[in-house]
Amino acid sequence: MPRKKSIRKSARDYVKMLKDVKDFIQRAKSIKALTKKDLTWLYEYALIKVYRGFEQLMLECLVGALNNDTSVLTARTGITFPKHLTDEICEFLVVGTGYFDFKGRDGLIAKLKDFLPANHYLINIVKKNKYKDALNRLVAFRNYAVHSSKKAKDTAKRIVDQNRLGEAGTWLKTQGRLESIIDNLKELAEEIDNQAPY
Repeated sequence: MPRKKSIRKSARDYVKMLKDVKDFIQRAKSIKALTKKDLTWLYEYALIKVYRGFEQLMLECLVGALNNDTSVLTARTGITFPKHLTDEICEFLVVGTGYFDFKGRDGLIAKLKDFLPANHYLINIVKKNKYKDALNRLVAFRNYAVHSSKKAKDTAKRIVDQNRLGEAGTWLKTQGRLESIIDNLKELAEEIDNQAPY
């Protein structure tokens, strides 16, 4: 039988990475030579790291959950899959020849529902209202930091209900906003760790 990916380990690894990012931000903020622009960039780079880790966590959780239960996939495709598949096959079923991608919190929920039962603990966690703002801000500000396009900026403004917005990092570094997103994602990952069967 193929070895299953540990969803709990993936969640714990993400929690550790989030702590490392917060520690990095704290250390960097104490460097007197940093300019305001340096700090803005630092927050954007930190957000991208947090986003990349979240994307990886969601993919690993989806692969692990799919490996554990292929019934939804069988029902959607009409193809009978074995009870357990390798992680590589599960990942291929999720991403094909591309990469794992989703559009905001609602897009992530839709992606999870493509492979998991509607009442799956992972979907129920991501759907919780207490994670909605952090997830939407994570995606919107990641896109704004990476692309700097008018569309990305307009989306970020809409997500935080502001008419004006500077650079992504400027918004993130103010009032502990990135740290708040990180704390919320940490709670989400800990909830996954507590509910995952393995």
